[in-house]
Amino acid sequence: MFRKYILPIIALVGILIAMIVASRANKTLPPAKAVSEAPQPPYQSFIAGAGITEANTENIAIGTQIAGIVSKIYVRVGSHVKAGDPLFTIDDRAQRALIATDAAAVNATHAQREQARYELKLGNELIAKRVISEEDLETRSHAADVAEAQYLQAQANLEAAKTDLERLTVRAPVDGQVMQLKVRVGEYAPTGVLAQPLILFGSVEPMNVRVDVDEHDAWRVRPDTPAIGYLQGNNKIGAKLHFVRFEPYVIPKVSLTGASTERVDTRVLQVIYSFERGDLPIYVGQQLDVYIDAALEQNRELSSFGASSSSSR
Repeated sequence: MFRKYILPIIALVGILIAMIVASRANKTLPPAKAVSEAPQPPYQSFIAGAGITEANTENIAIGTQIAGIVSKIYVRVGSHVKAGDPLFTIDDRAQRALIATDAAAVNATHAQREQARYELKLGNELIAKRVISEEDLETRSHAADVAEAQYLQAQANLEAAKTDLERLTVRAPVDGQVMQLKVRVGEYAPTGVLAQPLILFGSVEPMNVRVDVDEHDAWRVRPDTPAIGYLQGNNKIGAKLHFVRFEPYVIPKVSLTGASTERVDTRVLQVIYSFERGDLPIYVGQQLDVYIDAALEQNRELSSFGASSSSSR
């Protein structure tokens, strides 16, 4: 009797549960509300471009001329430093020992030079009294020249050792901010071009933004036209942009926005703008939606077209 009534009921309940779960799984979920609406262009006629923020010195990958173990680090991420301030130091104990050796060599050759000079002076006095020969005087003069050369060589070695000691301390090339610090005390710092720089550094006052303008719109961009940039993800954070320069070589597009209508086989003109960050929460490497006013260029085009039409008549 159990098998006759209970098992079919359990199977029916299981089927009903499966149907309910399946119907809920197929229910269309409402799209998530955007955190921030897309920015609206402030100009009636405009050129749009994607921009990425960078230091106004461009991002500087700090390296070291001499490889070795890092013994001291003087900065941290976010530190603002002046040109010439130390960033980190490579272990300099061996170099300091070499300087001590070279300094001792300078003292020794200095004593030898003074002795040779004394011998030469004495020889000049004795030759006048005809106590020594001309050959002996030549020997003393040659010894003085050798001693002088050895002293100068020792001095040059000491200065070279001091220069190498100075090179073991890596210093800031310009005023700027430490944006990344990828080296630690006790780590080996190699030389050369690294995939990940030891320190990423640059001047961020003011900050620059590198804007990719489609090659078909490149002719419309002029240095004297207004531009504005909005932080991606928050259209309430924006800044007026000031023209800095064009990168005169048009390059393949590499900064993609992900839009379905975006062409990936196009080329772009890179336009550099600057802006004062102030208290805005904008950091190097963030993307901006940039709009450039094209109304002025359109007026120029119409005026030019009108002038050419008049002249043709």
